[in-house]
Amino acid sequence: MPILEPLDYAFFRNGLVAATLAGALCGLLGVYIVLRGMSYIGHGLSHSVFGGAVVSYFIDWNFYIGAGLWGFLSAVLINATARGRRIGADAAIGIITTSSFAFGVALISRGRSFTRNFEAALFGNILGVTVTDLWVIGAVTAAVTAFVFFAYKQLLFLTFDPDVAPVYGVPAGWLDTGFALALAATIVASMQIVGVTLIAATIVIPPVTSRLLTDSFGRMLVWSAVLGAITGFMGMYLSYHLNVASGASIVLLGAAGFVAAYAYSSLRRRRMAGGAAGPAPRTATADLFD
Repeated sequence: MPILEPLDYAFFRNGLVAATLAGALCGLLGVYIVLRGMSYIGHGLSHSVFGGAVVSYFIDWNFYIGAGLWGFLSAVLINATARGRRIGADAAIGIITTSSFAFGVALISRGRSFTRNFEAALFGNILGVTVTDLWVIGAVTAAVTAFVFFAYKQLLFLTFDPDVAPVYGVPAGWLDTGFALALAATIVASMQIVGVTLIAATIVIPPVTSRLLTDSFGRMLVWSAVLGAITGFMGMYLSYHLNVASGASIVLLGAAGFVAAYAYSSLRRRRMAGGAAGPAPRTATADLFD
């Protein structure tokens, strides 16, 4: 059968698993990114991680260790700078991440070496995913899911009311550090799938789409992860059958899903406006007290 034909190839099976896991991972963590008003951080931090990947190459370090540490430090610096209130989060992201990316580009231009590994980092190379990459993506997905599960209410409180949360005993500093580590790990694990140039879309599109479908924070988390996984899975098949880049097909499919969800939510609002008034919809914050 044509639909099963790609599964005959080991590289496609590896890519399919990687795209599904990375989609779910980005969708899950992307909810907090979007609700914190830091949608730009996915784009910016991926550029910062690229700088770390270049440094790792030049000092002969493992890619995951070097890029992960660099991304983690960048995320911590962004949080610390934005927390000072004198500089907004968007400005902090722009300064720190573009400087890191520029540092990587400077190293490449000085060494005059631009390998295919860096092409994969920029544009993604899902068909080159190895078993080691699958283990890394699986481990990061499990760790981030556990972090979100055990810190669910604290993260929710910190997301919607960061000023009041510490007063009620929420360890804001530790949670921000843990979130920075989770975000950096997500970026590094997903870079091989969609690349630096498209990874922001895989973080932002699923949660924004799910926000159009539900007012519940808990359901938004689930919907976003599921939509991310489905987009990654179906995007891989489209990539194979249409002979287009996998990262581009995943993002374009996600964008199509967003358009459909936007049209559906607009139609639903019109119908509700034209009908009798019903009970007030739940807000995301209401889940905090469930």
